[in-house]
Amino acid sequence: MRDIDLNLLVSLDALLEEANVTRAAERLHLTQPALSTQLARLRLIFGDPLLIPSPHGRGMTRSARAMELMAPLRDVLRQLETVVRRQPTFDPFTDTRRFTIAASDQAIAVLGFQLMQSWPGHAGPGVQLAFVAAAQSTSPERFERGEIDLLIGSERMVPAWTKARKLYDERFVFVQRKGHPRGTAPLDLDSYCALGHVLVSTSGGSFFGFMDEHLQSLGRARRVALSVQHFTLVPELLARTDYVSTLPSRLVARYRDMLDVFELPFEARGFSFFAAWHPRNQADPGSVWLREKLARIAADGPR
Repeated sequence: MRDIDLNLLVSLDALLEEANVTRAAERLHLTQPALSTQLARLRLIFGDPLLIPSPHGRGMTRSARAMELMAPLRDVLRQLETVVRRQPTFDPFTDTRRFTIAASDQAIAVLGFQLMQSWPGHAGPGVQLAFVAAAQSTSPERFERGEIDLLIGSERMVPAWTKARKLYDERFVFVQRKGHPRGTAPLDLDSYCALGHVLVSTSGGSFFGFMDEHLQSLGRARRVALSVQHFTLVPELLARTDYVSTLPSRLVARYRDMLDVFELPFEARGFSFFAAWHPRNQADPGSVWLREKLARIAADGPR
C-alpha cells in the first residue's frame, strides 16, 4: 500500500471507464504524458497491462484483470468519498451515546437537576447522562482518557488547556432558617461575625474559607462552628438548627421555602461557573448539543 496513493486509484477508475488515455486525461484535467506515466506505475503495482492496444488499432482494450477491478474499485472510491464528505451529525432521539459530566454538588443542584428533569423531552432512550464528582487534580487525565465529556466548575476548577464557556456569574448571600431567633432585621457586620456559621469546605475539614479571608482583610473574624464538604447538606442543616451560612445565591434559590435570604453586610467578590471540554470535542455535534442545553438552562436562571 505504500506505493499507492488515492490519486492513482482515481486515475485508474477514469482509465478503465474511458479505455482511452486522451479522454481520461481530459476528464481528470491532466496532460496525456502525465496520465501515461501514472498508467505505467499502475501496471507495475498490479502486475498487469490493464489497458492494451485495440486489435482494430483504435483506442485500447481492458485486460481481464482490469475488467475484474472496475466494479470493486468504483465501490471503494464511492465509500471513500462518503467518508470524506459526510459531516458528523447527532440526533439525540435516535443515536446511542453516553455523556458524563464532572461537577460539584452545587453545580448539580443548580444546573444538573434542571437538565435531568428536562432530559426525557430532549433525548431518546439511547442517550444516557451521568454525573460524577469533580476532582481538580484528576480532571486532565479523565479528559484525556475520555472518561468525562464536560467539567462544570468555577475558574479555579477549569484546566487552562481546555475549551471553556462561561455559564453564569454568581454572588454570595446570607441564609438562616425561617423563624430564626435573630429575626428578619437587616444584617450588620457585628451580628454576622457573632453568629454560628456552617462553612462548606470542598477539600474537606477546613474552618477557614473565602469569606474568612475577606473578613480578615477587614480586621474581623466570624465564628465557624461546623464544616461540611457538600453544599447541598447545608440547607437541610440550617432548617433544623440556629446555625447560619453564606452560600451562592442560585443554590439558595432552590430552598427559599425553608430559608430566609439576606444581603451580606459587606462587599464580597463572587465567582463564575464554566463548562469546560477537551479541545478534540470542540466541533463534535453531541458535545455541542449538550453544551447548548446547559447554556440555555444557565441563561434561564433558577426555577
